[in-house]
Amino acid sequence: MAIRKFLSFLLQTVMTGLAAAFLYVLLIDPDLLRDNSTVVEVIESRQETGTPAADDHTPADTWNGPVSYADAVEEAVPAVVNIHTAKIITHRVHPLLKDPVFKKFFGDRFTKTRKEIQTSLGSGVLISAQGYVLTNNHVIEGADQIQVLLADGRSAKARVVGSDLDTDLAVLHIMADKLPSIVIGDSSRLRVGDVVLAIGNPFGVGQTVTSGIISATGRDHLGITAYEDFIQTDAAINPGNSGGALIDTSGALIGINSAIYSQSGGSQGIGFAIPISLAKGVMIQIIEKGYVSRGWLGIEAQDLTPQLARTLGLNYTRGMLIGAVISDGPAADAGLQHGDIVTAINDEPVRGTNEAMKTISRVQPGTIIKLTGVRKGALFTTHAKVLQRPGRSKPAS
Repeated sequence: MAIRKFLSFLLQTVMTGLAAAFLYVLLIDPDLLRDNSTVVEVIESRQETGTPAADDHTPADTWNGPVSYADAVEEAVPAVVNIHTAKIITHRVHPLLKDPVFKKFFGDRFTKTRKEIQTSLGSGVLISAQGYVLTNNHVIEGADQIQVLLADGRSAKARVVGSDLDTDLAVLHIMADKLPSIVIGDSSRLRVGDVVLAIGNPFGVGQTVTSGIISATGRDHLGITAYEDFIQTDAAINPGNSGGALIDTSGALIGINSAIYSQSGGSQGIGFAIPISLAKGVMIQIIEKGYVSRGWLGIEAQDLTPQLARTLGLNYTRGMLIGAVISDGPAADAGLQHGDIVTAINDEPVRGTNEAMKTISRVQPGTIIKLTGVRKGALFTTHAKVLQRPGRSKPAS
C-alpha cells in the first residue's frame, strides 16, 4: 500500500514538472521550439536581353550573348564609302641647276619642272540620300580630285562642300541615283563597355568591319584637334579607316573614325572617333552656310591647378588662367590681361578650360558675354563681344 502511494506521488511530480517545462517553453522562450538550422537566401539575376526563357530548351550554360552583329553591319555597310584622292605635286628645280655653266654641259634635262600624282585612301559615310558624305578633313585636304566608291560598286566624282579644321571634319557631295544613307544614332547615351563596330577601308584592302567596346568618352587634351570630345574604342582602326563609321549594335552611326594612338602606324587598341552629336552640328552648318559659325575670344588659357597657383604665387581659385591675349581681339577689347583668372562665363562657373572654350565656341558671333574673374586678388567683371573664329573653316572652292 505504501509502495502504491509512493509511485502515485512520483508520477504526479513528474507530470507536474513536464507541464511546467512545457508552459515555460511555450510562454517564456518559444525559440526553443524553432528549427535553428541556417537558411541562405540567394537572389538569382538574369539578363533581360537575349536570356533564354524558362520554357526554352536551350541549356543556360550554352548562352553567351549575341553570336552575330551581321544585322547591324548589313544595315550600315551600304552607306559607308571609300574615298580616293589625287593630288598633283610639283617638284621645283634647284636654282643651281639653272646655272648657265651647268646647262652648257647637261642641257635642259635637269631644269624642267617635274610633276607627279600623289594618291591616298580614306573612308566616308553617306548621311543623306541627297548625296552628302561626311568624312575627315585630313582625308581630302589639298586634293585636286576626289572619287567616291560606293559599296555597290558604283563610282562618283565628289566636290567639297566645306571643311572645318578645328574638328577635322569635311562634307562632300556626289551625284547619283538611289543613294543609301545611314541611320543617325545618339552618341550622348554611350556608356563605357558598350559594343561598337568600326567600318572603313584600312590600308586600301577594301571595306572591313572590326568590333570592340567603348573604352572611354569625352577624351580631350590629345592635341589632335582644337575642339576635342573623342570617343575612345579598342575596335581596330587603321590608316584608311579615317572618315569611316563607328556604329552601335543596331547599325546606327555614333561616330566618325578619326585617329589612332600608335607607335607602329597600326592599331594598338586605342582609336578615337568624333561623336556624331558634335559631327552632326558641324555638318549641318557646312551644308547650310559653307562654314562653321564658332565664337572666339582671342585668348590662350589653361586650367589653374593648386600646383600652378603656388608656382605663380597666386591664391588658388577654380577657373582658367589666361596665358596670352591676342591684340585687337575681343578679349583685349574687353580689357582682359595676361594672368587673369576667369571664374565664370555668363554667371556659370568655369569648371575647366576645355569646357569653357567649348562654351565660348557655341556662342553666336556678335553676342556679348559676361566674364567674371580674379586679377591680382581682386574680383572683376567685364563684357566681351564674341567674334567669328578666324581662318579655320574652309568653304568649297
